[in-house]
Amino acid sequence: MEPLDRIAAALERMSPAPLTAPDFSVADAFVWHVAPDRLEPVAEVSRVDMGLLVGIDRARDTLLANTRQFARGLPANNALLWGARGMGKSSLVKAVHAAVLAEGLPLKIVELQREDLPSVGRLLNLLRGSDARFLLFCDDLSFSHDDQHYKSLKAVLDGGIEGRPANVVFYATSNRRHLMPRDMIENERSSAISPSEAVEEKVSLSDRFGLWLGFHPCDQDEYLAMIRGYCDAYGVMIDEDSLRAEAIEWQATRGARSGRVAWQFFTDLAGRHGVRV
Repeated sequence: MEPLDRIAAALERMSPAPLTAPDFSVADAFVWHVAPDRLEPVAEVSRVDMGLLVGIDRARDTLLANTRQFARGLPANNALLWGARGMGKSSLVKAVHAAVLAEGLPLKIVELQREDLPSVGRLLNLLRGSDARFLLFCDDLSFSHDDQHYKSLKAVLDGGIEGRPANVVFYATSNRRHLMPRDMIENERSSAISPSEAVEEKVSLSDRFGLWLGFHPCDQDEYLAMIRGYCDAYGVMIDEDSLRAEAIEWQATRGARSGRVAWQFFTDLAGRHGVRV
């Protein structure tokens, strides 16, 4: 019987039993994993308070209003947050989720890795059967010229014949407005018989997002305001002149200004002042 047992085990691995829905009441956040498929609850989400996100007021207000509508069972759009690195795109998604929960509105967030997009159909079927409402979140989404994962994304945005589940909305962040490199777009246009159609399938993917929220590099005043906000929130005492001089020197060594650089400087500053964050 041992060979038959091994064959049965191999067949089960190739075609596992349908995944049963977890108890969504145990957490407000989950991470989707594959091989095997499972939703793992997250006890504490790593996020920044919305009040500490500086210079993105319009994107903040728009995304919060859209998310609030969805959590209330009203129509809402999928959202693409695109633009400069380190300017708070993923932080805003997580902060908006926390703000909606604080208002007493029921909303779960499920993080999906770009590499796991081919499994998104199975995930949607799992979420479709729940009474809860889900914000499906994919961070740092982009595609290369030979990447076919974008086809799986259409199941989230359009939903095929079944349609996107009414209890799911999709938010993605990307450094690219059209989710693909500009040189790839130009190369395909220049070598195609019908240039306008050569990249339409991939470029139009971003058009399926109802909301496009752009994030742009911050100026020096915004950069300093971010750091001052962190200092005030965590109780780091430092005079304005010293803060300004040290922060500008830090960003000069990094060759860039962004929310991420501001946080990295503050982490170093807090550590030197013996303050836990």
